[in-house]
Amino acid sequence: MSARLEAQFAFLLEADRLRSIDRTTPILDCSRPENSAEHSWHLALYAAVLAPCAAPGVSIARVIRMLLLHDLVEIDAGDHPINEDHDWEAVARAEAAAADRLFGLLPGDQGSELKALWQEFEADETPDARFAKRLDTCQPIFQTMYGAQPLPEHIEVVRDNLNSGRATVLEQAFPEAYALGRHLVGDRPLPAPNGLTARLPFLNESDALKTVTRATMIGSGTRRENSAEHSWHVMLYAWVLAEHAAFDVDADRAMRMLLLHDIVEIDAGDVPIHGAADAADIAEKEDAAAKRLFGLLPPEEATVFEALWREFEAAESAEAVYAKSIDRVQPVLLNEITGGGSWIEYNVSLDQIDTRVGAKVLRGAPDVWHYVRARIKPWFDARAAAE
Repeated sequence: MSARLEAQFAFLLEADRLRSIDRTTPILDCSRPENSAEHSWHLALYAAVLAPCAAPGVSIARVIRMLLLHDLVEIDAGDHPINEDHDWEAVARAEAAAADRLFGLLPGDQGSELKALWQEFEADETPDARFAKRLDTCQPIFQTMYGAQPLPEHIEVVRDNLNSGRATVLEQAFPEAYALGRHLVGDRPLPAPNGLTARLPFLNESDALKTVTRATMIGSGTRRENSAEHSWHVMLYAWVLAEHAAFDVDADRAMRMLLLHDIVEIDAGDVPIHGAADAADIAEKEDAAAKRLFGLLPPEEATVFEALWREFEAAESAEAVYAKSIDRVQPVLLNEITGGGSWIEYNVSLDQIDTRVGAKVLRGAPDVWHYVRARIKPWFDARAAAE
């Protein structure tokens, strides 16, 4: 068991490096480039929200999984902007080698499963892969064109992409996205309201989660993580570690909870687990945030999404208990690999970790907690010996 967990955490901590891969497209407030981890989270949200736009028979759960891992190969191969010249055959070879290395960190059965899903996305032949690819094509268009101050050269990249680049496929495969994109660059009139335009206000507003800073450092120790990339990382955790849940869980449902769980921080802010806070005040702010943010969706979806968020908060269903436990585990590992991280900042003891983190993880994934606690205990022992 410990060897299997060791391999799973080796993969999950290596995946953290995707946060350091910057893309050309800026986040919506245009303050900095978007990174590939938060981009992957946003695409997973696009898939969940735009599910009504998918062709019949498309599995949104599989699309979400594809989008969570589709850019992992950029850890080794880098990002390749579509407006630059590249040797695409060489890029494909580099990405295939990266897939071999990264998915090879996992236990054999899981590594084969994730690699096959990545290859399916790349091949762009199945209905699930085609929908995932179309979302990956249109998100940067809207990310750019709804930006606070898009650069003229970025707008030209979008126009060229729609006229003669990869985005031309949208005209047939996702005509609502194509028509809206052409309108946004000034080439066509505003299309009639449709399923896409009804959901974009929520997707655009959700981009602000990329600006919410948490106490935990990313694995490189160079900056604090934001809540969007955190959500991506814990979804990956929930997927890989689902076999260690204390009871049978629907991993995809737990992953959807984690996709949404921090959305309210756009209005309410992040509350560090080891910091002092007024629980009643936080709950009130988050409740109001949930109503406002999910209220941007069409009514039926607003009800479903808000109910899923509230189920996570209540932590009573099997999936919510498991998702809560995984949400607690991820920051612990990041603190451990960054030499203590926020434990030092908040002067956290191992007893406090057991109370604030361990008790919750033991409810949902006890084997995971036994492994993690054994891994972090030497750090706390060394700190105590030095005092």
